[in-house]
Amino acid sequence: MKTIKYFILFAALFAGRNTFAQQISKAELQVNGLTCSMCSRATEASLKSLGFIQTITPDLNRNIFVLTFKSGQQVDIDQIRDKVEDAGFSIGDLSATINFNRTVIDEAGIAQLGNMAFKFTNARSRVLDGPVTARILDKNFISPSTFKKNAAQLKSDSYLSGKGVIKGKETRIVHLSI
Repeated sequence: MKTIKYFILFAALFAGRNTFAQQISKAELQVNGLTCSMCSRATEASLKSLGFIQTITPDLNRNIFVLTFKSGQQVDIDQIRDKVEDAGFSIGDLSATINFNRTVIDEAGIAQLGNMAFKFTNARSRVLDGPVTARILDKNFISPSTFKKNAAQLKSDSYLSGKGVIKGKETRIVHLSI
């Protein structure tokens, strides 16, 4: 009986991990403030310290880094932002390819994948299935002027703070546009 309980617990943990595993497969990160190849290298070195990043391909002409993520690893976009800021720069734009598996977006525009919540600004009451490229609209992932404009239009506390209560628990909510 004890063996069955352990097996069920292990299966639940493994299944829970897989619901999040490989949700975000790649991202295109535009970095503001890069003026030379040394700046690019500093940013790349900072990003390489994140364990969930598999490869980083810089495009110096557009100040963009294409990031691919390790399979089975949880991607934390806030850590990406922190690493760019630690290198002395800021994010101008971040678009990510998110792999959805029959994920329901409710009438409020919220979808949950594992322990992440997404609030879609331009999609409601639909099901996403397969890879979708979405632009992150949260503060410090877009220009300050665009954030201010979005905040005035959305009039949402979760947009201003990046957090909200979902199913009775305070949760990080990532705001997206697809």
